[in-house]
Amino acid sequence: MSAASASASPGRYPGERLGLPESGPGSIARPGRRIGAILIDFALCYVVYAAFFFGSNWASLAIFAVEQIVLVTLLGGGVGHLLLGMRVIRLHGGWAGWWRPAVRTALLCLLIPAVIWDADQRGLHDVFADTLLVRTR
Repeated sequence: MSAASASASPGRYPGERLGLPESGPGSIARPGRRIGAILIDFALCYVVYAAFFFGSNWASLAIFAVEQIVLVTLLGGGVGHLLLGMRVIRLHGGWAGWWRPAVRTALLCLLIPAVIWDADQRGLHDVFADTLLVRTR
């Protein structure tokens, strides 16, 4: 993000300052969709935890972290993202690489960065990882 867009006043809609459309494919994924996606991922990870690791401290968080890092790196999103029509990309487009999903997931596991958003509805985990969660449909 350029210094000008970081200091600019909020746009009319989330993502306008970043040159993204207001709605549809390529627009910023809104909170309802994002919350739905993380709930799907938490549920899936809990099923794996309950089946194979029940009673193990921190196993469910580790399963979630591995799922996020691997799937965001390889497919552009976790199971919830993909089911609900979203994708994680670099701020200026393209594949997120491997280190951005790792940083994003580490911060997401702390929870606080995920519930603090900027004017474009990007969680701090996305701001620090230089990523965006955009709609694919």
